[in-house]
Amino acid sequence: MTKMFLFDSVKKEKVPFLPQEENKVKMYVCGPTVYDDAHLGHARSSIVFDLLHRVLKANGYEVTFVKNFTDIDDKIIKKMEQTGSSLEEITSFYIKSYKDEMDKLNILPSTIEPKATENLDSMRELVDKLLLNGKAYKLDDGIYLKTSSDSNYGDISHRVSDEASIGRIEVNSQKEDKKDFALWKFNTNTISYEASFGCGRPGWHCECSAMIDKHLSDKSLPFAIDIHGGGADLLFPHHENEASQTRMAYGQELSKYWIHNGFVNIDGEKMSKSLGNSFFLKDALKEYSGEVIRFYMLTTHYRSDLSFNTEDLEASKKRLDKLYRLKKKANFEAKNEIPIKKPNQQLKSEIMDALNDDLNTSKAFVIIDEYITGSYNLLANSKTSDKSTWAHDILADIKLFEDILGIGYQNSEKYFQFGVSEDEKKKIAKLILERAEAKKEKNFSLSDAIRDELSSMKISITDTPSGTLWEKL
Repeated sequence: MTKMFLFDSVKKEKVPFLPQEENKVKMYVCGPTVYDDAHLGHARSSIVFDLLHRVLKANGYEVTFVKNFTDIDDKIIKKMEQTGSSLEEITSFYIKSYKDEMDKLNILPSTIEPKATENLDSMRELVDKLLLNGKAYKLDDGIYLKTSSDSNYGDISHRVSDEASIGRIEVNSQKEDKKDFALWKFNTNTISYEASFGCGRPGWHCECSAMIDKHLSDKSLPFAIDIHGGGADLLFPHHENEASQTRMAYGQELSKYWIHNGFVNIDGEKMSKSLGNSFFLKDALKEYSGEVIRFYMLTTHYRSDLSFNTEDLEASKKRLDKLYRLKKKANFEAKNEIPIKKPNQQLKSEIMDALNDDLNTSKAFVIIDEYITGSYNLLANSKTSDKSTWAHDILADIKLFEDILGIGYQNSEKYFQFGVSEDEKKKIAKLILERAEAKKEKNFSLSDAIRDELSSMKISITDTPSGTLWEKL
């Protein structure tokens, strides 16, 4: 197995990646709380861990990838009060919306997608265990974890002495320790579930520990999973609290490796609802294809904060355009005369070496940029008899980019027609047909006028032996 290195957030250094079981990887990534549309932070986390998923598979690992949906939470209850909709109506709507948008980003499907509401028994069992072994206690408003019972509390984030961080945990003057947090909340009038220790609903932190134990954990191993991932904002308190619960309830460390992606900044500020500058993914998808957004986000290393701006997004699109120009030319030259070949193994090795070094996408894209330039020149300058062979080689290599990085997978003509409505496409097709008739009748003034009309619609046309092709400028 190829050697791979990842930056572990706990050790704060790059370390060799060695899963607990040979050739098998269990990875859990914290998913969205489904009360609103997905924002660019959700998009980035999904893209980062989709890349890791793909790289692990390309290395030959059998990957079990789990991403949860938090479908019970204070924010969801507030949405119910604001809209008069049921919990199921709200969460099913936003889960579907999230999945549709992730498809547009070319995110691989998860192996399991557990919902909190479908795993309540596991959460009750977790709370029962902690109460039974004296690691949790009951107050008027809920069940709390006794963090003082965990001598390793703080080992994940190294931030529990930070007053600002502790301020993110529930405030209750009755708590034994200000770091203690709610495992189960009582007095939840809108949504309440029965439990032996009192009716209520689970706290946010306990759902991931319970679902990891149910769906992934093997108690014969020292760690419940190999990789736990999420945004950098989840390191404390969420991941710290998850690790503590698992440790005290099951006698097992939660994850061997902890991987976190950086924030998305807009106008120099961290994107968050509280700052009022959240940029919904659906808005970006109106202007750019999901693949352009994916490519743009991958050009910044996953651990660095990404400063989202349209100038860099446009530059990334032009960079991705070059890949599709090559694909378009290769498709034209290939003519389906010979079957698709295997990708260039030297090229694959170079890209994998970059990505196996803590997902170094910058280096991988430099390799791809150089490949695109060289391949385009090769097609342009090779003998006609050789073009088809070279074209099939190139298409096989582009399939490699698709498999490992999730880019280059679209039909090249459709890629350059993004953002054109069906009505506009019909009008363009009609104008192209009229132009062809005008040229046939040698009415070149009309032909030129139609080209000018298309140009005013920001449509570029190219005449080829097989017909006229068009693109949106």
